[in-house]
Amino acid sequence: MVKIDHLQTESRNTKTMELDLLSIKEMLTIMNEEDSKVITAVHEALDDIERLVQVVIKALNQGGRCIFAGAGTSGRLGILDAVECVPTFSTTDEIIGIIAGGQGAFIKAVEGAEDSPELARKELQELALSSKDILIAIAASGRTPYAIGALDYAKEIGAHTGSIACNKNSELAKHAEIAIEVDAGAEVLTGSTRLKAGTCQKLILNMISTTSMIGIGKVYGNLMVDMKATNKKLVERSKRIVMQATGCSYEVAEDSLIKCDYHSKTAIVMILLNVNATCANDKLAQANGFVRKAIQQ
Repeated sequence: MVKIDHLQTESRNTKTMELDLLSIKEMLTIMNEEDSKVITAVHEALDDIERLVQVVIKALNQGGRCIFAGAGTSGRLGILDAVECVPTFSTTDEIIGIIAGGQGAFIKAVEGAEDSPELARKELQELALSSKDILIAIAASGRTPYAIGALDYAKEIGAHTGSIACNKNSELAKHAEIAIEVDAGAEVLTGSTRLKAGTCQKLILNMISTTSMIGIGKVYGNLMVDMKATNKKLVERSKRIVMQATGCSYEVAEDSLIKCDYHSKTAIVMILLNVNATCANDKLAQANGFVRKAIQQ
């Protein structure tokens, strides 16, 4: 028998013992009050998040990947974060998310998948996980066999490991090099970890991916200069980014972007250094993709 009674994420919230009797406004007010605890819980884990980000940046700089692995809501959040890195930072496979049961489990739960550590091993083998990569397992409960299995396999092959759990002193943490554990208290709806626990995980994943992308040169100032201009809105955003980074006119930004196939980084270096696209790309390559370093060389 699986014991979960001791998990904070399974405990009952004393504020909502009669949740079904409350008015809609009362329900919303309590949810809002409870959600405010998430910020404090994540804040208390910043040191561990920092340590994990440092390892992610090191892995990415050495040609490795960051792979998020989880089941259910945890797995979906990992996939969501990885997928959003593609348009935001022009990633290819630097950030990857996998979920117990395969990609189809994103929209429909796969029975029993989270209970299989062997399934995690199989899926990571299919991804050709290597010692250059970092595997970050996500489990609100901190006890999911799939997530633990992912960590154990990663450790076997020499990959770095991290974990994110929403219970303290979790089993998951024992299997990771760097463990992030947060406690935002009992859920408004008992055991529904898509609520506060899910929000904690989403915030932490945002922190890891965004700060890691900054760490490998995909941001200049606070501008996402490696964004893909894949639709009309993003084409206009690219022009705004170039204008904001250089102080140039709309026309100059548009002309420069056309000349470099709408790569904002290249356009910025072209304008600031008054060089052509080829020279700008060379300077970016010498600076490992960092715009600031390219223009200061």
